[in-house]
Amino acid sequence: MGRANKVVLAYSGGVDTSVCIPYLKQEWGVKEVITLAADLGQGSDMEPVREKALKSGALESLVINATESFVKDYAFPAIQANALYESRYPLSTALARPLIAKLLVEAAEKYGADAVAHGCTGKGNDQVRFDVSIAALNPNLKVLTPAREWGMSREETIAYGEQFGIPSPVKKSSPYSIDENLLGRAVEAGILEDPWIEAPEDVYTMTTAIANTPNEPEYVEIGFEKGIPVSINGETPDAIALITQLNEMAGKHGVGRLDMIENRLVGIKSREIYETPAMLLLIDAHRDLESLTLTADVAQYKRGIEQTYTQLVYNGLWYSPLKDALDAFVLSTQERVTGTVRVKLFKGTHSVVGRKSSHSLYTPDLATYGKEDVFDHQAAKGFVYVWGLPTRVWAETGRK
Repeated sequence: MGRANKVVLAYSGGVDTSVCIPYLKQEWGVKEVITLAADLGQGSDMEPVREKALKSGALESLVINATESFVKDYAFPAIQANALYESRYPLSTALARPLIAKLLVEAAEKYGADAVAHGCTGKGNDQVRFDVSIAALNPNLKVLTPAREWGMSREETIAYGEQFGIPSPVKKSSPYSIDENLLGRAVEAGILEDPWIEAPEDVYTMTTAIANTPNEPEYVEIGFEKGIPVSINGETPDAIALITQLNEMAGKHGVGRLDMIENRLVGIKSREIYETPAMLLLIDAHRDLESLTLTADVAQYKRGIEQTYTQLVYNGLWYSPLKDALDAFVLSTQERVTGTVRVKLFKGTHSVVGRKSSHSLYTPDLATYGKEDVFDHQAAKGFVYVWGLPTRVWAETGRK
């Protein structure tokens, strides 16, 4: 008995999502499969992907370029929130999933589909991100997950596809599993599954090996308006070009590599290699600008909010009441986060070496130790006494 009549399938062009097309029709009785491939700036030609879906049995093959929305509506808010999962990973892949889910739901509504589908397995984070996001956007849509349920090995999956004219890969183009978009690359599997072995250089494509980076540092000035990056060295490229240029500049100096053991939502630890030059650069620069423009209590309180925000996004809760509430808080903190941050790129490092803002709370006359000092040193004695009074009482009580 069929589970759905018309399905919109998230499509990548790989073996699993291609096999999903005949599988949904033959095994689950789906009458029509429409595929949707999202172009998020991964830099590859999407026409072969579109054509492969049609050859694999799709009624219609959609390719949607959503790169601008990806940057403005997902990456930029994450930068404002200084979102780093486990204090390291800037969510380059995780941020793409709620957008793809949104595109799936919109396509399902446009084409009158009663279900959407994806090719995620049962071990990863993406199944959660898709399923929960789709449910939040349209709880009446069915979500079909053939790759999570068919129980076939990779060899069996390839053989199944060949029955329906899906060509077997002549060779696996890479020993790794790779997810790529404008914000970066996520690489796993193959030799990387041994956490003791250093990642070979062929894993990296966005960043230069340290030995081959320039021998002179490069300085870049990044301008922000209300927490959003808007300029590079005084030039104001569009959002996509800004990310692209910073990826190239930072990557040339070997900046943006991460090698980490990551805690997946499903309870499994995985070894992940990430390349995210622009995102790491922008988050560090943005956080530094906040240190200049936010009051101490707001900046310190926001750190906890950032951790919760990041956890929500990583765990697939982009569309949730708590995330909406945190968005409002983060947005209110960004009102004065406007200014310029100067970053030094050199041999795999990016160091903030200067910052300025018309909203700066740094007061030279108060901070200086020179003769310009206007701080009232006599006022400090009474402050220190009152501040330390609870500690003094506690200590005296303990002695008794």
